[in-house]
Amino acid sequence: MNDIGCTPEWKLKGAVSLLPDEAYQWWLSVEEGTQPDRVNWQYFKTTFQRKYVRTSYVDARRHEFMNLTKGDNTVAEYEAEFLRLSRYTDGMVASEYEKCVHFEDGLRDSLRVLIAHQREHEFVILVDKAKITEEVKRIENHNRDRERGKTKRNLERSNSTQRPKK
Repeated sequence: MNDIGCTPEWKLKGAVSLLPDEAYQWWLSVEEGTQPDRVNWQYFKTTFQRKYVRTSYVDARRHEFMNLTKGDNTVAEYEAEFLRLSRYTDGMVASEYEKCVHFEDGLRDSLRVLIAHQREHEFVILVDKAKITEEVKRIENHNRDRERGKTKRNLERSNSTQRPKK
């Protein structure tokens, strides 16, 4: 629903319309016992998760989020996992800045040292900078490896031309 730009009201209506029988009946009873001004998308999500998503599952995802690092993943893969798990954090990264700080903390030192001094406050910009930095480092490593290969081949050639012939 985020992808098609639904308002919170339409998200609520859409989600409720997709509920199967038992869940739909449950929601009707919740809605009936709730003041109309409190019934909104956020309330639905919170109430639905409390009813249908086990606390242990949410706690496990929150723990995963708190321990998430880029590791061997690309920045794009890290970002996807970061966003997936951040849904379970209940305000732990409420502001853009907190989101940026937590994302940066999970980056490898070799990337973080190149972008952290800028202390980005917008998540999208931070991720773009991390992706660019990752690509630059990948190219540098590729070029360095290629140069090492050339040096090694030149050294082997020079050694083979210096050997006395039998």
